[in-house]
Amino acid sequence: MKRFSWLLIVVIIVGCSQQKKPILGETKFQKEQNALFKDASTSPLSDRDRENFESLDFFKYDSTFLVKAELKRTPDTKFFNMKTTTDRVSKERVYGIVTFKISDKTYSLNIYQGEENMQTEGFEDYLFLPFLDATNGESTYGGGRYIDLRIPESDSIEIDFNSAYNPYCVYNEKYSCPIVPRVNYLPIKIEAGVKNYAKD
Repeated sequence: MKRFSWLLIVVIIVGCSQQKKPILGETKFQKEQNALFKDASTSPLSDRDRENFESLDFFKYDSTFLVKAELKRTPDTKFFNMKTTTDRVSKERVYGIVTFKISDKTYSLNIYQGEENMQTEGFEDYLFLPFLDATNGESTYGGGRYIDLRIPESDSIEIDFNSAYNPYCVYNEKYSCPIVPRVNYLPIKIEAGVKNYAKD
């Protein structure tokens, strides 16, 4: 009887270990994103979509899109209502302008700071970089993508477009997502980061 009990325990342990699949991803960012989407407490996916989720679709990591940008702060800018995908508005200000090169061509984007984040513990130095590019509507979401950054101590900041991610409203209509301002359009293909999401 004891022998049968031990055999049953071994079968249960092996079965559970086989059910727990490893987190997929080639980079730390990709693994973190996939882990977030698999976790019921953090995933924007519906329960039905999360049940069969294995991995987001990513571009292959490309160091071309890891850039060191010059940050020109704009301390006198006022907060404005950034439109979202719902009736809600997001209080944002232009924290500064980042200028960088990709393939020897120079580009600039506005970088934003949210009023709510400034008042939230742990997010006081959070910066928001939404952008549009020539992949939108093809390999990436038509409404653009986001990058999270932190306020640097110096006047330079590292921007990794390989960490560009989709607004949560791409995955679930219940989310309200800031609409990327047209001024933040890059007239090139940023083939880095998360691709568009296609439901099975």
